Amino acid sequence: MPWYAVRPRDPADPRWPLPGTEQIVLKADDPDEARSRFQEAYPSEPYGSPTVPVRDAGIGSFGSEPDALTIEETSEPPSPKE
Repeated sequence: MPWYAVRPRDPADPRWPLPGTEQIVLKADDPDEARSRFQEAYPSEPYGSPTVPVRDAGIGSFGSEPDALTIEETSEPPSPKE
């Protein structure tokens, strides 16, 4: 299974869930699955609110704008140091 780098098309996009991290690398069968896994892990920013406490309801979801993410096949990331 290949590795994919997911990053915002615009590095200044305020919806990006991990400020200070330029990309997220994950394993998937294809780019569409990588997008689905990213959206499952980071459904929105913020993750809903007390008045709307449901997944995918935050103001910054990438679900409605799939072209805002760039997904490219990449090499396996280095293992984290202990």
